[in-house]
Amino acid sequence: MKAFNFFILYRLPIGIVLLLGGITLGLTVGWWEATIVLILALVCLVTHVMFGPMRMVQEAVEAGDIERATALMNQVKFPKLLYKPIRSVYYFMQSNMAMYSNDLDKAESTIRQSINSGSPMKEYEGMQYFQLGTIAYQKNDLKTADQNLKIAMKKGLPDKENTAAALLTLSSIAMSRRDFKSAKEYFRRAKAQKPTTAQIVNQIKEMDKYISRMPG
Repeated sequence: MKAFNFFILYRLPIGIVLLLGGITLGLTVGWWEATIVLILALVCLVTHVMFGPMRMVQEAVEAGDIERATALMNQVKFPKLLYKPIRSVYYFMQSNMAMYSNDLDKAESTIRQSINSGSPMKEYEGMQYFQLGTIAYQKNDLKTADQNLKIAMKKGLPDKENTAAALLTLSSIAMSRRDFKSAKEYFRRAKAQKPTTAQIVNQIKEMDKYISRMPG
């Protein structure tokens, strides 16, 4: 694992060294002898451009090391050259990091770039719209939030925590519209997910006080 991460991190300089070595070998010994070195150089350079360090970025985000994730993301100089599914993940991660710093405008623009990149990895598809819905909710654009969270639910979310969070937000939107029947149903479905994240558990406890007093 560490060896592979080392390759990801340094494959650009490795590729350049191999390219220069291959050219030197070709000029001094022969191009046939240089073929393997030049192919290895091409692999390093192409994979660097098409995939970037996104695997390591994801690991850093999952470990909560946002500073490292940001530093790795900054290594991607030409995101439009990334392979489409990887490009989609790149903008998704950009949006996540903007959310951490509460830059909602950047978070929205980059998640839209993620969606517009097309061909996302399947596990990110629902999360893109969940992110867009969450941003709209924080901006108090409840109509857009409702639309995108429903799309996220339809496409599917990767775990019970995100599913519960989406359902709780939909319940809150329904409450604000005085659609008490829908609010109760979304809340019931959220509780049925049995989330364990402290923030979501506390949100359920707080909302339970209001839901129990609702008519209908």
